[in-house]
Amino acid sequence: MTYTAAAVLGVLAAVTLDLAVLRVRLLGRLVFWATYPLVLIFQLLSNGILTGRNIVMYDPSAILGWRIAHAPVEDLLFGFAMVLLTLDLWIWWGRRGVN
Repeated sequence: MTYTAAAVLGVLAAVTLDLAVLRVRLLGRLVFWATYPLVLIFQLLSNGILTGRNIVMYDPSAILGWRIAHAPVEDLLFGFAMVLLTLDLWIWWGRRGVN
């Protein structure tokens, strides 16, 4: 499986969990979209440092080849999926009284 395919599957899984399984529906909330650019800025900064200094390297045959701040565009997809899933679980468990 390529990094691209894994990233797309990660986003699809996170969106499905948000909307249909956990039913947190963060994707429909303005506050999520208003604050996500802050996460994106720091993701691009950290990805740029790690990939620009060759601390993290990617097999060119496993990615699309498009880069933003030295990192493959697929990193943005993975980051989105991780943030969405983390926030969904935080809210879902919080509603159930899990501390």
